[in-house]
Amino acid sequence: MRASRLLSILILLQLRQRLTADELAEEFEVSVRTIYRDIDALSAAGVPVYGDRGPGGGFQLLDGYRTKLTGLDASEAEAMLLIGLPGEAQAMGLGDAAMRARNKLLAALPKAGSEEANRIAGRFHLDSRDWYRAARPTLFLSRVARAVLDRRVMAMTYDSWKARADWRVEPLGLVLKAGHWYLVARGHGKIRIFNIADIQLLEIFDQEFERPVDFDLAAWWQAEQARFEAELFSETATLRLSPLGLKRLAALSPRGAAAARSAQIGEDGYALAEMAIENSDHGAREILMIGAEMTILAPASFRERVHALAAGIAGLNKGKTR
Repeated sequence: MRASRLLSILILLQLRQRLTADELAEEFEVSVRTIYRDIDALSAAGVPVYGDRGPGGGFQLLDGYRTKLTGLDASEAEAMLLIGLPGEAQAMGLGDAAMRARNKLLAALPKAGSEEANRIAGRFHLDSRDWYRAARPTLFLSRVARAVLDRRVMAMTYDSWKARADWRVEPLGLVLKAGHWYLVARGHGKIRIFNIADIQLLEIFDQEFERPVDFDLAAWWQAEQARFEAELFSETATLRLSPLGLKRLAALSPRGAAAARSAQIGEDGYALAEMAIENSDHGAREILMIGAEMTILAPASFRERVHALAAGIAGLNKGKTR
């Protein structure tokens, strides 16, 4: 433990130039006296660290000194890809490891490179959360992440849209999409997708499983999403839209954006567009967000469903003043 702290102190001094004993004690949650002993240990090991007293003082390394002791341990290597997502790393139980990995990477850079990396980090922020929907609780995320990394068989009680069921699965990977965490796992002879927020009970066994050697998580996910969307959005709606309606269509969804890009604009400024929809009922609820800036040309069943839904809304609100 102490060896790890000594290395971390060395890397922090390399990154931040100067730190007081109080700052170091707060960072590592130890006493100031312990920090003084650690600094003495570094000096005895030949590290050129010195301290200045008074305002603006603190510990720092001799100018030009850089350590080569920046190797990542196993937990830091696991957290590497989450360096830019500290919130998600924390949720997976890898927050501290991700921060240590980040510090070691910065420490390995020349001073100019480290300063440039910090400058860029201060100008870009990655936020995976949806604008309009709060993230659902993912109570088991950190434990599932550990099972994925350790290749441990899991048993879980899972709530799907069909029913609650018990599963025994081999966790192959985790995917973060639109602020939601999904587990990709092999269960009942097939690779499947589970929403982490819908796991109700979880047990992780000591039993290891053999991960398929040819399984590529990113490639499988993309292919599965393409297959799912092709099956789900099997109908096509033909729309005539005003210029404002076309803008609203583009902002509606990825399918709406694709339809808007391929729309044909007439001389009157109105556009003809075709958008894939799931079915008349689901599509009607979605398309009403465009408002009175569109005409549904086909199919007739879709037009009738939108008309009925809009009429129902109007009827419920007729004569309402507040």
